[in-house]
Amino acid sequence: MCRFLAYRGEPVFMEDLVSAPCHSLVHQSLHAEEAKTGTNGDGFGIGWYATRPEPGVYRELRPAWSDENLQSLCAQVRSGLFFAHVRAATGTATTRANCHPFVQGRWMFMHNGQIGGYHTVRRKLEAMIPDALYEARGGTTDSEAIFLAALADGLEDDPVGAVARTVSRVSALMQAAGVREALRFTAALTDGEDLYAFRWASDGKPATLYWRDLGDRLIIVSEPLDRAQPGWLEVPRSCVLTARKGQAPALQCMDEAITRAAA
Repeated sequence: MCRFLAYRGEPVFMEDLVSAPCHSLVHQSLHAEEAKTGTNGDGFGIGWYATRPEPGVYRELRPAWSDENLQSLCAQVRSGLFFAHVRAATGTATTRANCHPFVQGRWMFMHNGQIGGYHTVRRKLEAMIPDALYEARGGTTDSEAIFLAALADGLEDDPVGAVARTVSRVSALMQAAGVREALRFTAALTDGEDLYAFRWASDGKPATLYWRDLGDRLIIVSEPLDRAQPGWLEVPRSCVLTARKGQAPALQCMDEAITRAAA
């Protein structure tokens, strides 16, 4: 499983969260504590918003702990909304195109989890992506496929509903194919203003996710960056954390959204 970080708030240098804390994301790339494997060395990526509506992205195959360009970039770039992700591959190639986050227009997405039996349902999953969006598919991961499928399912108008509908449809594909492995979906999504974080799994065992709200700063992480700091809260299982611009973060039930989508 992967590890990731999402931030929204007053602009900060990315190194303040990505590399400086004692249990930073760079540290987690080699010493994760709440993942199946402690090492997440199959590439990394960062994406950030600045003065343009579309985010900038830097993705690389080298492990995050050994890339001096990442350190330099994070020390120089200040942003009020950014994602960072370290990858542990789950069956697809280790290529730059398969590193997170994924971007389409102003939308940015990253994922920690997997579609059980992905290679069994991959063809039907990709059929959920219309031609116009399929042209944007640069890699081969299940994560990117879910993102593009959700974009085709109304993400612009209803982000939580679109994700729920997509997850419901993928679950149905898996069941029809006789896949017994779980669908695990811990993910973060943003359009540059609103931020959404999902923690859900078909077997009730989603990957870890925490958040810390400092009023003017919201941090969402796979693992707390420093457990000595107060205020870290676990996102409950089967929940979505929604942080819309100008509003306090709120939790809602992902299971209810999926049930409505399946109805």
